Amino acid sequence: MREPTFLILASLAAQPRHGYGIVQAVTELSSGEVKLRPGTLYGALDRLADQGLIEMDHEEAVEGRLRRYYRLTPGGTSALTAEVERLQRRAEAARDQLRRAPGILPGLSRIAIAAPTGGAA
Repeated sequence: MREPTFLILASLAAQPRHGYGIVQAVTELSSGEVKLRPGTLYGALDRLADQGLIEMDHEEAVEGRLRRYYRLTPGGTSALTAEVERLQRRAEAARDQLRRAPGILPGLSRIAIAAPTGGAA
């Protein structure tokens, strides 16, 4: 799954959002590293809807314009969950490699690469 797709799905995990809300959430989730353009966003939303991962939640008129809200489908929730688990496995594999050669990355201590203990990562 590509990062923008992952972030769009993640942005819809907690609540339905309209396009601009998705753009803002993706920017926040990525710490400003991913900024979706409208063409990219709406193309992705159409594709995700065609794949059954998201669906329209509702529409509302705001200042004469129709605002469409999207939500995850059960399939979208499953796909996002699977991708989170896949990324966690990849991160753990990378952590394991770093533990085997702690001197390769200067300034990286064993504490910095220790596995999470249940708190916020």
